[in-house]
Amino acid sequence: MATTANLKKEYTDRIVPALMKEFNYSSVMQVPVLKKIVINQGLGMATGDKKIIETAINELTAITGQKAVATVSRKDISNFKLRKKMPIGVMVTLRREQMYEFLERLIRVSLPRIRDFKGIDSKFDGRGNYTLGIEEQIMFPEINIDNITRILGMNITFVTSAATDEEGYALLKEFGLPFKNAKKD
Repeated sequence: MATTANLKKEYTDRIVPALMKEFNYSSVMQVPVLKKIVINQGLGMATGDKKIIETAINELTAITGQKAVATVSRKDISNFKLRKKMPIGVMVTLRREQMYEFLERLIRVSLPRIRDFKGIDSKFDGRGNYTLGIEEQIMFPEINIDNITRILGMNITFVTSAATDEEGYALLKEFGLPFKNAKKD
């Protein structure tokens, strides 16, 4: 838990004053906050093999330190051999200490392990939230490469309280996410 305290302390000690100065906030309460991190894996091929869901739940649980849950389909689609309430994905939502701990491991350990890494794109959703797409789960040190059966990608969504993309970008940049280039205004 020492890493969690470090990132939370860094937020209050360094990031809040920096953002207050940059955006001329009159109160500390106006400074954007990282609310949650949602990690999601869509597993369309799970309609044919049920073990894929179990494997993905175990891997995502190991990566995040929190039990992952299966997501189910909402309707029948015959072309995809999909029935209602069939498991088709895995997700986990991280808040508070676990969120900061995962963010620390992502920034300091996992992203630098990617070969030929040049940074991440800075495309936000218009409301200050950011989604990072990862193509391989083997970038996380918690995953044993010898035990994986197939390479799976995932989406990591950072949900902030920022009103604009610029505020969200500045918050995540201060946390240490390695964006490729400066945000275009």
